[in-house]
Amino acid sequence: MKLQELLKSLHPIVPFKGENPVITSIENDNRKVQKGSLFICIKGYTVDGHDFAESAVEKGAAAILAERPLSLEVPVVVVKDTTRAMAVLADTFYEQPTKKLQLIGITGTNGKTTTSHLIEKIFADAGKKTGLIGTMYTKIADKTLETKNTTPESLTLQKTFRQMVDAGVVLAVMEVSSHALDQGRVHRCDYDVAVFTNLTQDHLDYHKTMAEYQRAKSLLFAQLGNSYENDKPKFAVINADDPASEMLSRSTAANVITYGIDEKADIQAKNIHMTPKGTRFELWIEDASYPINIQFLGKFSVYNVLASIAAALVSGIGINEIILSIESVEGVAGRFELVNAGQEYMVIVDYAHTPDSLENVLNTIQHFAKKRVFVVVGCGGDRDKTKRPLMAQIACKLATDPIFTSDNPRSEEPIAILKDMEAGVEGELYQVIPDRKEAIELAVSQASAGDVILIAGKGHETYQIIGNVVHDFDDRQVAREAIEVR
Repeated sequence: MKLQELLKSLHPIVPFKGENPVITSIENDNRKVQKGSLFICIKGYTVDGHDFAESAVEKGAAAILAERPLSLEVPVVVVKDTTRAMAVLADTFYEQPTKKLQLIGITGTNGKTTTSHLIEKIFADAGKKTGLIGTMYTKIADKTLETKNTTPESLTLQKTFRQMVDAGVVLAVMEVSSHALDQGRVHRCDYDVAVFTNLTQDHLDYHKTMAEYQRAKSLLFAQLGNSYENDKPKFAVINADDPASEMLSRSTAANVITYGIDEKADIQAKNIHMTPKGTRFELWIEDASYPINIQFLGKFSVYNVLASIAAALVSGIGINEIILSIESVEGVAGRFELVNAGQEYMVIVDYAHTPDSLENVLNTIQHFAKKRVFVVVGCGGDRDKTKRPLMAQIACKLATDPIFTSDNPRSEEPIAILKDMEAGVEGELYQVIPDRKEAIELAVSQASAGDVILIAGKGHETYQIIGNVVHDFDDRQVAREAIEVR
């Protein structure tokens, strides 16, 4: 694609001097530049891409996109915001791949990963070739790739969607983080269905206030657009039980479909019953009722299932197919995942890393816990500090044996993070074990028949970040080894 043709998607077009080269790739990482690349200078938190423009030209870049004039031998296109322009150019370069897909985006504090996996499973069981982008990995048909962020930057995102189209994928489902929405990473993504799970405290280190956090989430629904196409209608699937639902419903011009348990909704769960092996409930859609038996525990799991059912229904999958698929799912890695090594007590690993998610999981455990409830929990470094005392309070309130430990301390001192947690539970009984492995081993060594151990915060993660070093660490493996050597 010629440079001038590519730039037509930017308005207004900023004139530039020089030739009109063929652009063979778009890159914002100087190390990936090759002959014919358009190199986009992005101002990051630690580095400025403008400093690498000359090096990019030496490596063969045919043109540069920048936020200020640069004296180089190739055309330099100057725009106000290169990050914003990158999303537009990537969509154009990769030939608008999301317009060729059924695209479902899921946002919310908790439940995004489970809901996305449930939706992907429903469509796969219906014979559709699927793609998935989220916290755990990126999946393109049968190929699985590692992922760094819940929602990749726009350039990676559009390239991934192009790969999906080329692989014959017809349905893509993705987690959409509040950071991605606020930073414009999903600009030019043509969503067909936007799903809202819930809104509870998280990421206030970035958004500062809950109002701003909610505003960021609302962008997904506003970006559904204002057009109505009979062959490709847009839907907003919203949790009616969440206080943010009203504002989010007002934020979109798309058709709104609600789901819930406590409030009246288009798709509703009633008569919920939980056992140690799963949950059963009645699914009501208008005046029709369907019995559902899922292999998940907890009210929060019912919400995830309802959201998945709603998204699949508005996307054209029949209710009977949906139910068969949902009931066959055994679980999602790191989400209320059981570690079973033949012990007489239950060990659960869960990604719960917010006050609300920790409370939900511990409340669910109360339904079947016969004796003591251990919770091994910490808080991540360089993240929202205000939730630390809240996490500690919930652990002390809902568990008999709280053990505070390290999560991913990153650049912070683990002891300082633990002190922040302890500030919320003065006078309460708990133990502090900074070393996460030792904390898990302690819980396992003290548990007996009928007890429950919850290891919270990291879920599917197979690493622990201490300082700038990423260490191998899997809660499930550590727990299993502790059980086996006991």
